[in-house]
Amino acid sequence: VPPPGDSYGVLPRPCHALVLLNPQSGSGRALDDFQAVVQPMLAEADIATTVFVTERPHHAHEKVRDEDLSQWDTLVVMSGDGLLFEVVNGLMERPDWREAMKKPLCILPGGSGNALAASINYYAGYDHVAKKKLLTNCTFILCKGLYTQMDLVSLSTASGKHFFSFLGFGWGFISDVDIDSEKYRWLGSARFTLGTLQCLAKLRVYQGRLSYLPMATEQGSSPAPRDPHTPVTNGHIPQPAGTEPPGSPPPDSLLVPLGQPVPAHWTVVPEEEFVLVYAIYQSHLGTNLLMAPAARLHDGCIHLFYMKAGISRVTLLKLFLAMSRGTHLDLNCPHLCYVPVRAFRLEPRVAAGIMTVDGEALACEPVQG
Repeated sequence: VPPPGDSYGVLPRPCHALVLLNPQSGSGRALDDFQAVVQPMLAEADIATTVFVTERPHHAHEKVRDEDLSQWDTLVVMSGDGLLFEVVNGLMERPDWREAMKKPLCILPGGSGNALAASINYYAGYDHVAKKKLLTNCTFILCKGLYTQMDLVSLSTASGKHFFSFLGFGWGFISDVDIDSEKYRWLGSARFTLGTLQCLAKLRVYQGRLSYLPMATEQGSSPAPRDPHTPVTNGHIPQPAGTEPPGSPPPDSLLVPLGQPVPAHWTVVPEEEFVLVYAIYQSHLGTNLLMAPAARLHDGCIHLFYMKAGISRVTLLKLFLAMSRGTHLDLNCPHLCYVPVRAFRLEPRVAAGIMTVDGEALACEPVQG
């Protein structure tokens, strides 16, 4: 049952889909799985496909940034989350990004990290599944042809990089696991289990300042109830049309420049030593990690988690095991904090550790979103 107030669109029939597929993703089975599992279902549903197989990093980014997309009714990404990150950012670089971003996007899990696919499976009310079953469920959602809005988060870094992120931003333990385990890609999602155990063995502490704008405060007043028909881009309601030149990216109305102190109505976390910081906007961090059970596709909210230094390895492992069922917050661990926010800023004290956006590595530097 769709949540109240959410408007859904329906794909036309017959439907033309551009499928962007990374043959290298996950354990390298995406193309076989597409032909064996996906294509027969789509044929039944009257969805014709053009398959674009990526040959190098940024190939999909360039394709959707430069191509005339009018011949397709939907863009389908069959890969891990990394390829969707390329597609979203390629679309946002187009001069006509406002129009391009209305094109429905579909994710079919074909990687080792399939967090968005697992999240959508969860929002659709399906049982927790993985691998082929998750692929079948996501293909079925595409066959049904219903689509709705999804929040994006605008992230900017001190060196001037700017990304649009659909999944999450991380620093510390979780990002280390994500990147350190790249060498075990052939294991599929088991790479994250192995990576977790390795990072537990050499548990590190990261120093920095974390600040955020809590969900409830809006310059000291409570936010007006959201009109479900107002499109929300990167966590805020766009300015009235005509206030910026056409084609310019959406303004970050909640943020001040990174060189300036955060606004007075923001909260600054008193602790400055962390094991991890993770700002997630979807429910799942991976197929088996239900990190933010309260998250929805279009809730205008960043679910901010941080873990303070001093936690034991045993407790950390317990939290990760509980996270497979989404019960980690029930453990009431004093080191794990969760707060729903509208914006955040992280300023590392030194450039130590890897940062990730949607699972892709970033150099460690101040960042806000």
